[in-house]
Amino acid sequence: MISAIVKVSSPPTLAIGELEMITVEEREAIRRAYYLEGKSKRQIAREHNHSRKTVDKAVDNQPPQPYRRSLAKPSPVFGAFRARADELLAENAHLPPKQQYTGHKLYELLQAEGYQGSEARVRLHMTQWNKAHHAPALFLPLEFDPGQDAQVDWGEAIAVIGGVKQTVQVFVMWLSYSRRRFVMAFPSQKQEAFFYGHVCAFEHFGGVPARISYDNLSTAVRLMVEGRVRREQRQFVAFRSYYLFESHFCQPAAGWEKGGVEASVGFSRRNFLVPIPTVASFEELNLQLVQACLKDDQRRVSRQAETIGHMWERERPVLRSLPAYAYDCCVTTSAHLNGYSLIVYETNRYSAPVNRARREVI
Repeated sequence: MISAIVKVSSPPTLAIGELEMITVEEREAIRRAYYLEGKSKRQIAREHNHSRKTVDKAVDNQPPQPYRRSLAKPSPVFGAFRARADELLAENAHLPPKQQYTGHKLYELLQAEGYQGSEARVRLHMTQWNKAHHAPALFLPLEFDPGQDAQVDWGEAIAVIGGVKQTVQVFVMWLSYSRRRFVMAFPSQKQEAFFYGHVCAFEHFGGVPARISYDNLSTAVRLMVEGRVRREQRQFVAFRSYYLFESHFCQPAAGWEKGGVEASVGFSRRNFLVPIPTVASFEELNLQLVQACLKDDQRRVSRQAETIGHMWERERPVLRSLPAYAYDCCVTTSAHLNGYSLIVYETNRYSAPVNRARREVI
């Protein structure tokens, strides 16, 4: 006959005033034993191996409290350098944003003063210090009236065009109310492409929004002045006056002012240009992008009761009507024909009739 000895471990001894952590099932068993079975608290504590204070808490139906340390965890290595680390971190408030103490730099300075602990401990303290001294940034969701606002931005993507893998510039215009987007790819971000992207977007939307928000694009802004004041390119002013929309330029490093289109650039790149498209020309690529935009009209955005297409149908009548003729998106400049009857424009040479050699042409 084989006998087995089972060793039952006794519950850990608790310090005076210390409470145990019990599960909801144990809590229920204590309450049932007291209220339904009529057992005393002393008997319940003995049978369930819990302290009297734990039984009292469960019987009184006090909500369970999360575990908290009564004393701070000792730091025998880092503790002596905590005050010095706090002093260096406090200096960050008076330093330029790009020249502040990082976790690694803080570790190097403390190490030079005799600290022999790990860099991870220093980084942990820096994280805890920042949470305690810096309030997190909070934002409110923006709401827009139909037809009142749109946002424009550029992005980059990779495409194989005509057998050549290259970086293409992606123009995105996003209607703030309906969330409808227009995406078009160009070889560069030149001003002609910038204007042509607007013209095609207006035709795609069936009208012109009252205001368009921009980053500080060089194709629209020539010189940045203090605050929100911008000096705009003369050609951009002419383009804007043709379609009669208002331009709004965001503050530097304030991406939340046009966060919709910035998110739309990333969304378009991940959903419209993955996998990497292989096409014969930019025309074929842009046809695929327009088809993807039309398909996206069936999607419903979070916090929006209807699909993008239905929201756009409500916004479309409010957009400003398009002019009878589209804006001519080209650059007009004068050039001089040399003795070979060639015109040099942006490092490229173009031939012209010989009877116009050595003359100024437009």
